[in-house]
Amino acid sequence: MRDVVHIRHITEADWDGIVAIESRAYTALGLSEGRAALRSRAEISPGTCFVLDVGSGPAGYLLSLPYPALRYPGLERTEEAVVPPQPAPAPAPASATPAPATRNLHLHDIVVEEGLRGRGLGRRLLHHFTLTARSRGYERISLIAVGRSDTFWSARGYTAHPGISPGGYGANAVYMSRAVPTDLGAQPEPTGVVPHGPSVPTKRADARVPCP
Repeated sequence: MRDVVHIRHITEADWDGIVAIESRAYTALGLSEGRAALRSRAEISPGTCFVLDVGSGPAGYLLSLPYPALRYPGLERTEEAVVPPQPAPAPAPASATPAPATRNLHLHDIVVEEGLRGRGLGRRLLHHFTLTARSRGYERISLIAVGRSDTFWSARGYTAHPGISPGGYGANAVYMSRAVPTDLGAQPEPTGVVPHGPSVPTKRADARVPCP
């Protein structure tokens, strides 16, 4: 059997599921944020936050938001206290794409349900996110990896910034970034099918942005 996969923007009806997925992934690690903080990230930039549907329901999500380079969200605070909403831009021609207030897009969180990991779903979600970053005019993507998961992200083109010590993200947290690629090559589509069956075993990193 094969389940249909679809990546879409977050709706109001998704939040119970997102909060449950996030809690299962992070409570034991001491990194769970709770509903208010999670929602505040998405409300800053709903166009760069996504739900991953597999079959009949949500199986993962991705939260990202524009953030000044070398800065990052505080897990203990809602986003309004850190990045106030940007003022409305001046009117532009209908054909023009407004430039973002910052050219850096922060990949705050990506989770795929544990039983579905190892099937390439995280790769689809990351690819869709990267396409979105490029289409919206962002130049760099940043994230925070913890628990020595920086090796996972290094293999995907992210470079550590040793001068930054992210507070509140646990021991060994590493702030990393990379340029938005201009050529992604042949990659999976955000919709399609995925094989149904036991997931391929993977070593789960202790990470705010975990290995999908």
